[in-house]
Amino acid sequence: MVRIAVPVPLPGLFDYLVPGDAPAAVGVRVLLRFGRRPLVGVITACDVSPAIERSRLRPIERCLDESPLFDEPSLRLLRWTARYYHHPIGETIATALPAALRRADKANIDTRHRGWQAITTADAPATDLARAPRQREIYAALVEAGQAVAHGTLLARFPTATRPLTALAERGLIEAVDLPGGLEYGQAGTPLTLTDDQSRALAELRAAKGFAPALVEGVTGSGKTELYLQRMADALDAGQQCLFLAPEIGLTPQLIARIRARFAVAIGVLHSARSDGERAAVWRAAAQGEADIVIGTRSAIFTPMPRLGLIIIDEEHDGSYKQGDGLRYHARDVATKRAHDAGIPVILGSATPALETLHNARQARFAHVRLARRATGAALPRIKVIDIRSRPLDGGLSQPLIERIRPHLEAGNQVMIFINRRGFSPALACHDCGWIAPCERCDAPMTAHAGATRLICHHCGAAHGAPAACEACGSQTLVALGAGTQRVAGALRSHFPDVAIARFDRDAMARKGRLEAQLADAAAGTTQLLVGTQMLAKGHDFARLTCVGVLDVDGGLFSADFRATEHMAQIVTQVAGRAGRAERPGEVWLQTRNPEHPLLQRLLTQGYDGFAEAALAERESTALPPYGHLALLRAEALDNEPPHEFLAAAARLVPQGEALACWGPVPAPMARRAGRFRAQLLIHAARRALLHPVLDHWQQALPELPNARLVRWSIDVDPQDLL
Repeated sequence: MVRIAVPVPLPGLFDYLVPGDAPAAVGVRVLLRFGRRPLVGVITACDVSPAIERSRLRPIERCLDESPLFDEPSLRLLRWTARYYHHPIGETIATALPAALRRADKANIDTRHRGWQAITTADAPATDLARAPRQREIYAALVEAGQAVAHGTLLARFPTATRPLTALAERGLIEAVDLPGGLEYGQAGTPLTLTDDQSRALAELRAAKGFAPALVEGVTGSGKTELYLQRMADALDAGQQCLFLAPEIGLTPQLIARIRARFAVAIGVLHSARSDGERAAVWRAAAQGEADIVIGTRSAIFTPMPRLGLIIIDEEHDGSYKQGDGLRYHARDVATKRAHDAGIPVILGSATPALETLHNARQARFAHVRLARRATGAALPRIKVIDIRSRPLDGGLSQPLIERIRPHLEAGNQVMIFINRRGFSPALACHDCGWIAPCERCDAPMTAHAGATRLICHHCGAAHGAPAACEACGSQTLVALGAGTQRVAGALRSHFPDVAIARFDRDAMARKGRLEAQLADAAAGTTQLLVGTQMLAKGHDFARLTCVGVLDVDGGLFSADFRATEHMAQIVTQVAGRAGRAERPGEVWLQTRNPEHPLLQRLLTQGYDGFAEAALAERESTALPPYGHLALLRAEALDNEPPHEFLAAAARLVPQGEALACWGPVPAPMARRAGRFRAQLLIHAARRALLHPVLDHWQQALPELPNARLVRWSIDVDPQDLL
């Protein structure tokens, strides 16, 4: 008899019988029936005494693996994760599995994947490829790689590569090969010469032994990545595996290329451009010790790696490390726990560390390694303010900003305009009566797209054409309020019609490979004007970028979320750091209606360090994280009353006092979303030890509350978003 973690929203494990010839072992997947549903579970214990009569137990249908997918350290980490985040263990373990390995209808995954390699490195005859530019481009990329490249990787870079690859193979210039385990092999590269700052920082990192969490705080362009690579080389030389987490793998092609160009080892990449089968193959290869380096987003933190010797978390402050639904884990915190259990170093790198991470460094829980200067010697750009009060805006752009952009473009340099809002404008309104086009399913206005001809809700996805007249008064004078990336790009085209413009947002990048293509054009200098959202703030290095404009920082200064100012300071600093990274000096301009705001002034005059000091003092005075600990209980239903009644009953289960308090229940800041009414209850504890017993009790008691069946509810430990 075995005990199995089953992916259902119920606490605990479930006992099943095993046929005598089945290769049952801890960590093996099994196909079973739960009620009438076929599900894939994972064995967590064998030869256990049943919790119920043996005659009532059901047998598993079959074992899906000949050897365990999870080793004991991986299962131990997942048990801790389930306990800490108060989430069912079955769903927690399922979260760690790639989608293809969770499917009951697909038991076996082919670990071989097609790749392509150049047959010869000789230049193809010009007459052969002169009229086939895409074939010439792909062939050159394969020659440069010097090895087989996965088909999925080529498609991510060249979305229309399928036919050109077939044509190149027919010409005898390339050949198809099988790549085992979805892995690729990098090339041996030469380490860069370190600056004095980098040498000192690397020595500090190497001096630590065993479990050694270290915050590497370095200004943008200071050479943090080179430190990562040299520490990875140390681990690889010792025969260990390396896990490299990045916030959004699709946004950092330069990083992946740099790692591939440095290490002649097996590298696995886990990102959304790869198929479910490819990701499952990489995951399995890593679990079997075949992948020396795994690069991935937050879910990669659960990848079993028996020889793991180093974890690196790049841009550790980034909000995408926190899962927003299901198992609401934070990959940075899980990584720290994993490193602790394994007794290995973990490096957290950022130019703008999260306040919680800075606090840990100040308390000497983490080593604090600083890089204060750029590796190239280039000066950091100065950040200046444009007060837009009483100024007319053209597509979100003030005239002073337009005039400051012009000389940079005339000099052949690049300019980046950052606005963290996609679409044409945030709302479509009636000029006569003030009516704003609402989403019928959310308490939010529809966002105008495509020149205000189409309305889309960014919360539930509802979409339809813009109305011809006001639905309240019938007026045909409808106006778009505010600006998004589409409107800004249109305004820039009207002012600079001869300049190539690229827009970076989720809408513009929807087509596979589009992001990589536009980044390549930007890196080559083909595109002079870059307009985008946070996609442009992370990990990109454009040598000709000399001017950055940030259009709206005010939203971060006045928000119901206490983390908003921190996020504002991080994004401003990160975006500003894109400018002037080479020999050309850079400048940054912020448009704001609140230039005197004290935290903004602190950021401008004392940089992120000064801002963080003031923000931490403010957090301490209000006992907010990291000086207090939070958990958020959310509930939603089709009617308004059940969530509030459910949360009120939950609040009565909490023994409140000076060190433990409930705030709420209250409607969520967006009280209705996708047709469901939402409310929330926040628990604040002075000490973490006071918080978790309450959540343990909740996990058992909440399903039994009278309104529990009328609502969807979830517990979010250490919530990052209160909105």
